[in-house]
Amino acid sequence: MAREPIKSQSIIPRIDGIQRDVKKLKMLVKLPIKKFGEEDNFIKAQFYLRRALEGVFHIGSHILSRMPGGRATEYKEIALKLGEFGIIDKKFAGNNLKAMAGYRNRLTHFYADITPKEIYRIVKIDLDDFDIFLKAVKRLLKKPKKFNLTVE
Repeated sequence: MAREPIKSQSIIPRIDGIQRDVKKLKMLVKLPIKKFGEEDNFIKAQFYLRRALEGVFHIGSHILSRMPGGRATEYKEIALKLGEFGIIDKKFAGNNLKAMAGYRNRLTHFYADITPKEIYRIVKIDLDDFDIFLKAVKRLLKKPKKFNLTVE
């Protein structure tokens, strides 16, 4: 039975969206922490970060749904399976991507506990994780046969 192809129209707009959100986060983090912590900036940072994380796990879920045994029901499971299937470096998946999944859940369910200082630190230090993820996805889109996949 042939595998369903990866749909580029599901992946490319999300890649673009993640890149836009990361760019906006990089602009916000240039602000001094006090200015960053002002309500409007803090809310924007949370929004862009959550949306970028949603994009990561939507892409990951889409890719895994095309692989036998790849279906995952939780974000951390998506992270780990991307590593198991070699889509993402296994160590990166188990550490960074799994932590990103946990933080997405924190942003969604425990948003009242998040402080400007916490978001500022993440945006200042961890944005490169998005680039690592996107490079791996773009590599898959260029050479899907390496993963026994096709792209349409």
